[in-house]
Amino acid sequence: MSALIFALLFPIFAAALARLFLARVDKALLWQAFRCLPGKVQTGLAVLALSGMAMTFLGIGLEGSLQSAEVRDGRYFVFGTTPQARGTVELSRERYQAVLEADQRSMLTIPGVLLVGAACTVLAVGELRRADRGVAPSR
Repeated sequence: MSALIFALLFPIFAAALARLFLARVDKALLWQAFRCLPGKVQTGLAVLALSGMAMTFLGIGLEGSLQSAEVRDGRYFVFGTTPQARGTVELSRERYQAVLEADQRSMLTIPGVLLVGAACTVLAVGELRRADRGVAPSR
C-alpha cells in the first residue's frame, strides 16, 4: 500500500515543483504570494501541515528505536536501532502491534505532509500568476 501512495505522490509533487521552477520565483516572493491567499486557506493548510508533522514526530518518538515489524514462524520480530541492542529483536504480540501501527502511521503522514507542501506551492504560484495578469504591461 505504501508503494501505491508514493507512486501517486510522485507525479503530484513533481508537477508542483515544475510549476515552481517554471515560475522562477525566489522564496521571499513565494512567501508573499502565500500570504495573499485567503486567511481560511492559509489556516487550513497550516493546520494540516502542523498536524501531519506532529503525527509524524509522535510516531517516531513512540517506537523510534524499533522498526520493520515482521512475523516469522508465528513469532514477532522488529529491527532495533539502539546502539546497545542493534539487530533483530523478538517482541510480544502487543508490542509488535504498537510498532506496526507506528510504522503505518508514518507511512501515511509523510506523504500527507508532502501533499500539503505541494498544495501550498501550487496555490502560491497560482496567486503570483493571477497577480501578474492584473499588472499592466510596461513599455
